[in-house]
Amino acid sequence: MSFVNRVRAQAKKNMQTIVLPESTEPRTLEAANTVIKEKIANIILIGNPDFIAQYAAEHNLPYLLEAQVIDPLNHPKQEEYAQMIVELRKNKGVDIDAARALIKNPLYLAATIIKAGDADGEVAGAENATQNVLRPGFQLIKTQEGVSIVSGVFIMIMKDKNFGDNGVMLFADCAVNPEPTEDELAEIAVRTAKTAHSLLNMTARIAMLSFSTHGSAKHKLTEKVARATEIVKANHPNIIIDGEMQVDAAIVPEVSAKKSPDSILKGTANTLIFPSLETGNIAYKLVQRFAHAEAYGPILQGLAKPINDLSRGCSVEDIINVIAITAIQAQNAKN
Repeated sequence: MSFVNRVRAQAKKNMQTIVLPESTEPRTLEAANTVIKEKIANIILIGNPDFIAQYAAEHNLPYLLEAQVIDPLNHPKQEEYAQMIVELRKNKGVDIDAARALIKNPLYLAATIIKAGDADGEVAGAENATQNVLRPGFQLIKTQEGVSIVSGVFIMIMKDKNFGDNGVMLFADCAVNPEPTEDELAEIAVRTAKTAHSLLNMTARIAMLSFSTHGSAKHKLTEKVARATEIVKANHPNIIIDGEMQVDAAIVPEVSAKKSPDSILKGTANTLIFPSLETGNIAYKLVQRFAHAEAYGPILQGLAKPINDLSRGCSVEDIINVIAITAIQAQNAKN
């Protein structure tokens, strides 16, 4: 079964409620119609009910009419949600008037709906910048207990099945943290290992990447990655991890045999942790374009409830698949 079919089937087993705040965006509405039709998730649309009904009729999207629609400018829980924002943000000086204004913003309303327990997750980003999608989640949903950093992982499906686990690899952090510290890199690695298990039923084999393999170059940047690797080994001895290492030593057995013959990975890493957001973001886009890999994400790790960002160049199929992934994250959070 393909990755896409697998995640959709898993989402269907226990349907979750996913809120979509970008309900004037054509790809989002088409995706929502398919998600409802295929019973992948229950959908809440934030937008004008008359517009959504008219759009469904004009574009032959009848299942949109089965979605719950919440008008951000007029809905029964406006005051309840505003009071919730005041309580959550009072230490930042947010009063009731400011909260009432925020609740009219679909992205803040979506996060509040999730915080209130009226939805299980959110998908957005088809028409909003990443920072605008994530900010309400950071402020209102916040991180899981014991987690200090939110990071973004991409699920990469390679055409060459010799890489990763039959072509499946994880890349992190490619979305959130520009310059993670050694402790943050270690936590990103641990969270990504957990994502591999919970989302893909895959045991992560993690390579902590740099421009050096086991001290072949000496620099503060390579030493940071090496220290992050040791932190993971010390605190999570069951995680399969090695570093610092160059990417060819991580994913090519013949190169590993020369550069890192004692590596536990043996050139078979399925999870790559990049030393910075710059390197991670560049790498996933290069692999996506040059190797024609499928890239799903960024899937956010560490929030108390799942909120996932989309690329503004996403397709309808991308949105459907990220909704399914978000639903699985919500299932796992409840378990």
